[in-house]
Parts: sequence; C-alpha cells; structure tokens
Amino acid sequence: MSTSKRARTDYHHGDLAGAVLQTAGKVLEEQGVEGLRMRDLARRAQVSHNAPYRHFPERESLLAALAAEGFAMLGRAQQAARTAGDLRAMGEAYVAFALAHPQRFRLMFGGTVRIARHPALREVATRVFDGLAGALEREVRSTGARDASVAAWALVHGLAQLLLEDKISAAARGGRDELAFARDVLSAIRFVIRPGAPGTPQAD
Repeated sequence: MSTSKRARTDYHHGDLAGAVLQTAGKVLEEQGVEGLRMRDLARRAQVSHNAPYRHFPERESLLAALAAEGFAMLGRAQQAARTAGDLRAMGEAYVAFALAHPQRFRLMFGGTVRIARHPALREVATRVFDGLAGALEREVRSTGARDASVAAWALVHGLAQLLLEDKISAAARGGRDELAFARDVLSAIRFVIRPGAPGTPQAD
C-alpha cells in the first residue's frame, strides 16, 4: 500500500485506537508480549507505521491499555457471575477468564507493566478488586471483611496461576479438565466466614 493510501486509511479510520487495540489483543494471545511490535500491528491493522503512536506514544502505553482492557473484561465476567450465582461463581469466573485469556492474564499480573505509572489502568484494576471486596463485605459482617477479600483473591488467583502454568498435572486433577477441577476445588473451600462463627470479630 502506498503512503498516500495509508494516509487516507488513517484519516478515514473511525476508531484508530480501538482497531490497534483489537489487533494487539489478537497478537498478544497468539504470540505473547514479545510478539507486540508497533510496525507489525500497524501493518495488520492496515494503517500507516506511525499511526499507532498517535494513541500509544510508547510500547508500555499500549501494554497498559491492553492490561486495562483485560481488567475491564475480568470485571464484567465477575459481575455476571455475581448476578447469576454466589462468591464461588465469581471464583470460577476468575479462573475461567485466566484460562481463556492466558497471555492477557499474564500481562495483567506479570509485572511487565508498572500499574502505578498508568492512572487509567490503576483505576480499572482497583475497581475489579473493590467489586470482589464489596461482594464479600455484603456476606461477611465483620471487621475482617477486607482481609477476607484479599485471602479469597489470593486463593483463586493462585489456583488460576497453577492451572495456567500447567503445575497441576492431569493425574492430580483426576482426569478432569481445568475448569471442572477448579469448580470442584472451589466447592471444597468455605469461601465465606459466616457471622457468629468462632473467632470471627463482629462489627459494632
């Protein structure tokens, strides 16, 4: 494609940032973070080589946008699970998201992107955690509700990470696929400390 044709493509593109992000998301899952190169993304999105830099001036800003999009996707999955079920369903949705979007999940939590440097990413990531914390606080009427939400997140995230990195063998899963195994594991865990349980501090 000639430079003039590329320029016209850029000019008439209705959502350049969205097109680049969509393309980057596909490349991310196909090749991992290492496969994300601006020139290749521009070629696949059929825009000029410099076009992506209008919205993503550096590679990390693109990675931050992909991570933020991932947290938004996870938040929607968690909310749908919460509406349809209970806290255990939210845990299952978390694991299912990790298994369905492994490279995105690794980007979100792998430390490649410094969340503190990107306010939009920090905001959406915080909102997802607050959604989990809020769901727990409605169930756990105690001063330890926030700690309980961290404990639940650590447990579910650890399970997702172990499955994602193939650290739990098929034999250990008893022949069950990852999602079925995760469902059974989460069913075996008492997620919520009910009010009045021994050792549970009560709110005033």
